Amino acid sequence: MMTTKKLIPSIATHPGIILADEMEANGYSQIDFAKLIGLKRSQLNEIIKGKRNINADLALLLEKALGIDADFWMEAQKNYDLDKARIEAKNKEQLEAIEIWNVAKDFIPVSFFKKEQAISGNPLHDIYKIREIYGVANLDQLAVMSVQNNYARFKKSTKLKTDVVNIMGWVKLVQYKAKEIIVPAFNHENQEQLIADLRVILFENKEVLTKVQNKLHESGIKLIYQAKGEKTPVDGVSFWSEGNPAIGMTLRHSRLDNFAFTLFHELGHIFKHLVNNDTAEFIDLEIKTEEEEYKNSTEEKQANHFAQDGLIKDEDWNEFKRNIAFNNNDHTIIAFAKKVKIHPSIVRGRVCFTLNNFRSYTSISNDIN
Repeated sequence: MMTTKKLIPSIATHPGIILADEMEANGYSQIDFAKLIGLKRSQLNEIIKGKRNINADLALLLEKALGIDADFWMEAQKNYDLDKARIEAKNKEQLEAIEIWNVAKDFIPVSFFKKEQAISGNPLHDIYKIREIYGVANLDQLAVMSVQNNYARFKKSTKLKTDVVNIMGWVKLVQYKAKEIIVPAFNHENQEQLIADLRVILFENKEVLTKVQNKLHESGIKLIYQAKGEKTPVDGVSFWSEGNPAIGMTLRHSRLDNFAFTLFHELGHIFKHLVNNDTAEFIDLEIKTEEEEYKNSTEEKQANHFAQDGLIKDEDWNEFKRNIAFNNNDHTIIAFAKKVKIHPSIVRGRVCFTLNNFRSYTSISNDIN
């Protein structure tokens, strides 16, 4: 049987207000009406002001005096009592929610979540939403979460001490959104075909974001594009979501080379690490803010090599360095990119990174189309 949720009014209407309206409609003054029903004027005034309730005896008197059934007055009194109780309970719940929120908000990127419309600003509703996003039974667990697992490493950096809450919030929002995405079963043996298809999409550079997302979803990999908040120097994250691998990307730079490398880096984590560990989670920051310990970890080096080799095969890259003038010459870069069928902006990005020179002029567009 379908039930209807009871709406709680902001104000409970006492039947005395209805009585005052009926007295006025029938031309009665308080003095005259009090005499008519055998009450003191002060008693009637208390009823009108909501300070005294209507009982069964008074309801029968009102029925005779005004021609309105006693059941109506009893029902009006009952509704008032119930509404008043509901309002008091709601107010108590609101106060408790505010108290909880005042403690928990230090571990939540409140402004970011509001901007992304993940929360409304009403603690009564938001504490339940935060529990869903973070996957916790109560908000006390947020403080513990910030010093455990992957988030603990952000505490080590003086640069990132104020960023732990923001990074954790971004990751949890991505993971929350990933749960809503349904994709086919993932088969890691399809790696080579997936990489080949993605290279074609990047090379053509047409509707890249949509085509890449669709291709990954077809392959059983969830992909979420999620803008970052302030003080959140994150590029991407990879993890398991409801039995499928998933990737979150910030698109921090609207550049094709950055997008391609981050995408393939996260795919490296999936194929090299997540296939053997369904509880792992890899959070990748922009390189200049990443700790040396993490950058030099085996997992990061493997993911970096996966990205580099996936975009430009090692043998092709080594030949390019040996046999061609290795510099930022657009003509050389475009010719090589055409040969290996990868977008020239991706080749140039690799050259600039290798030479640590990102300021030279180029006519090669790096826009994501």
